[in-house]
Amino acid sequence: MIIDANVLTKLRKEKGITQKQIAEIIGITERNYRHYEAGELDPLTSTTKALAEYFGVSIDYLVGRTDNPEVNR
Repeated sequence: MIIDANVLTKLRKEKGITQKQIAEIIGITERNYRHYEAGELDPLTSTTKALAEYFGVSIDYLVGRTDNPEVNR
């Protein structure tokens, strides 16, 4: 699933955490996370879901399908 790298970077910086910290939190390598923010690698669906859950946003927001970060329930 293609994540918008700019959105991902923005969300992480808003939380005030490092790339290493978010990688540890969601259970991936820091190297992979860096590639996601650089737009060089697309995460697995399970990783995308973990990122959306951690940041409290919808997957649609992470992939750039909407400007509304709200999770539709």
